[in-house]
Amino acid sequence: MSVGARREKTCCFTGHRPEKLPWKSESDPRCTALKERLRAAVEQAYADGFRHFICGMARGADFYFCEAVLALREDHPEVKVEAAIPCEEQAARWGEADRARYFALVERCDWETMVQRRYDRWCMLKRDRYMVDQASRIIAVYNGTLGGTMYTVTYAVRQGLELVILPPEE
Repeated sequence: MSVGARREKTCCFTGHRPEKLPWKSESDPRCTALKERLRAAVEQAYADGFRHFICGMARGADFYFCEAVLALREDHPEVKVEAAIPCEEQAARWGEADRARYFALVERCDWETMVQRRYDRWCMLKRDRYMVDQASRIIAVYNGTLGGTMYTVTYAVRQGLELVILPPEE
């Protein structure tokens, strides 16, 4: 399959970390509702022909996306999930529960792409550019605030990706 054909069937994701989401717990009904809308967006991407999904594996919305795609793959084994990891130390400073969730999710992905070995101030942005450069659609949990998600959405629009924005709350 050519690179262009792969890109046409690839969907990537960007979204906020827990600190930028309007709830303190994933058991909050607003978080549950977001996860349901994210699941629906992933299922729509599948219905539209997407089979390769790339996740940056950050805490928060990235975890929700990865979990939604892995659930989709249970019914559709042709779905492939790629963990785009910015550096080896991505989860090193996270709490124990987040690290355990991260490693469990990465283990279930079909493959990992390590953007670079060592952390530096640019590795997250390089990871985001990598994902966008591989895809033709991006799903974003985005509330309009400044930060990495805004950077990734802006870059994706400049690269001509189809954009699906899911506000954290509706």
